[in-house]
Amino acid sequence: MADMFAPLVEQLKANPKTIVFTEGSDPRILEAASKLLAEKVLNVVMVGNKAECEAAAAAGNFDISGAEIIDPDTYEGFDEMVSTMVELRKGKMTAEECASLLKKSNYFGTMLVKMGKADCLLGGATYSTADTVRPALQLIKTKKGAHLVSSCFILDRDWGDEGLKRIAMGDCAINIDYQDTVDKATGEVKLSAADKLAEVIVETAKTAAIFGIDPKVAVLSFSTKGSGKGGTVALSHDATIKAQALAPDLAIDGELQFDAAVSPEVAQTKCKGSKVAGQANTFIFPCIEAGNIGYKIAQRLGGYAAYGPILQGLNAPINDLSRGCNADEVYKMSLITACQS
Repeated sequence: MADMFAPLVEQLKANPKTIVFTEGSDPRILEAASKLLAEKVLNVVMVGNKAECEAAAAAGNFDISGAEIIDPDTYEGFDEMVSTMVELRKGKMTAEECASLLKKSNYFGTMLVKMGKADCLLGGATYSTADTVRPALQLIKTKKGAHLVSSCFILDRDWGDEGLKRIAMGDCAINIDYQDTVDKATGEVKLSAADKLAEVIVETAKTAAIFGIDPKVAVLSFSTKGSGKGGTVALSHDATIKAQALAPDLAIDGELQFDAAVSPEVAQTKCKGSKVAGQANTFIFPCIEAGNIGYKIAQRLGGYAAYGPILQGLNAPINDLSRGCNADEVYKMSLITACQS
């Protein structure tokens, strides 16, 4: 497999970051953390009971002596953290409710990032995606100009056409679909579905660039340039136009069928002159069904290793692990997460 991680390691060694792991006693987290520390790639904060983390590390023969272990039950800055969270929630939660949530490692770890104790967070080895994303939305929140959180997968393989050895796909994990946001009182459309998908297009291109992809972005559909009607055709078409306006320097085209996006021969027939068609390497899906199915087909039949979901649009990097992950996946997602900061 082509090594997409060596440049990330060198980048992080030159500019060290601190990552929080919310499940500090999990053997997969401990193994990955020991490797990161041994390689001097990242500074590591583990959330959990110190004795339990150290015992689990000893049982697996993992050296985490260089990590900082923080227990919510004994953390000296806990009262300050509660006060900060109350302020962030703006009357939606009492101090008691915030304190209760901050005893949970997902909320506690997220607040460590919010308060500048760490640069990024990786969780989800035992938590659901919702339990990782919810604290991020409530506390980290979306970055300036962003209206939603989305996700991207980076897919990597060492064979096939050069331009398709490493590709990006979004959104395959977070947004089920895209609907207009409407003012309940006036009926006015505050943010259109196309505006939302346009954000996903631009953010996915930015993520692709982090991993050495020069993004040529195809906004996918079952139609190419008006050949089909209905469904999400208008959404993909309109979002393409809005994304081009948001990022005029990016190569973006749509709506495109997948064959027109990747096959030069089909592109010549269906959309001659496109700067993207026939050479796309970054693919945007109009709904989660298509995106989730699409990346899994690429992974299982196309021979790609899939890394993600990589969350986009947040004020700080927060990423989610699969509960079926292994230590190698934790290690690699740690590198990805830290390089987003």
